[in-house]
Amino acid sequence: MSKANRVDEKYIREENMDDLWNVWYSELHNGSSGITLKIDNILESTKSEFQRIEVIENRDFGKMLVLYGSLMVADNDNHAYNEMITHIPLFVHPAPSEVLIIGGGDCGALTEVTKHSDVKRVTMCEIDEKVVEVSKKHFPDLTQGLNDPRSNLIISDGKHYLEEYDGKFDLVLLDLSDPIGPAADLFQKSFHQTVYDRLNDDGIMVAQSESPFYNKETVKAMYENLREIFPIVRMYTCFMPIYPSALWSFAFCSKKFDPLKDFRRDKFDDLNLSLQYYNDDVHFGSFMQPEFVRNILDKA
Repeated sequence: MSKANRVDEKYIREENMDDLWNVWYSELHNGSSGITLKIDNILESTKSEFQRIEVIENRDFGKMLVLYGSLMVADNDNHAYNEMITHIPLFVHPAPSEVLIIGGGDCGALTEVTKHSDVKRVTMCEIDEKVVEVSKKHFPDLTQGLNDPRSNLIISDGKHYLEEYDGKFDLVLLDLSDPIGPAADLFQKSFHQTVYDRLNDDGIMVAQSESPFYNKETVKAMYENLREIFPIVRMYTCFMPIYPSALWSFAFCSKKFDPLKDFRRDKFDDLNLSLQYYNDDVHFGSFMQPEFVRNILDKA
């Protein structure tokens, strides 16, 4: 997953107090504010070819995955992101048989996609195999989708993979980390154009689009570019306490289908999924934005 304008650095500090274990994790969101959590345990600390990877444990959030200083996943705070990036487009497209996820190394989005029987194949292209390995070890519920025979895991650079791919997808999900490091190129207009070219004529792309509170300029530029490529571009949001400002956004970009007018209620009712965040009311409500977010999008 990903999430906001954060520094590529780990912030873990120890305080010399009476506690035998008094270790705290701090993450800066814009240099002057952020989130601080008491760490009950450090379960893993390692480094891959691309980034530092930690798994820490907190009383309120449970186990948490940290990638180069940014909180990505928590046991008690991952349902909203994974359910919203997947089920929104999957309940809009009438036949999402071929699905591609770029990024998403924790496999949470992959697992949610496999809950839809009309998906014939879901390919996940993740650049860092170590993230997948750590997630399998510490977050087995998130990685269940890897066992589905329809799942196809590819360890590769998503940009290169899509540029060289000669087929088409019904749905592409950009489950990316922040626009720094290896993910920076995947936020550019040229890459979004490549995604558009690899979609079928009725295809949908959904991309995480950062925090409208902390990343106003990034959001404005991103939606301006997307509107020059896709005929239908709508923002929707969800509540994510571990992400900057707790208000996280997604860009719904479609060649044909409107996320509200084309919601497939029959499929939603038939599947009757057991979820923690997404439902039919949330589907519609998530596209209703507060005035400050509307103002950002109106300027895009």
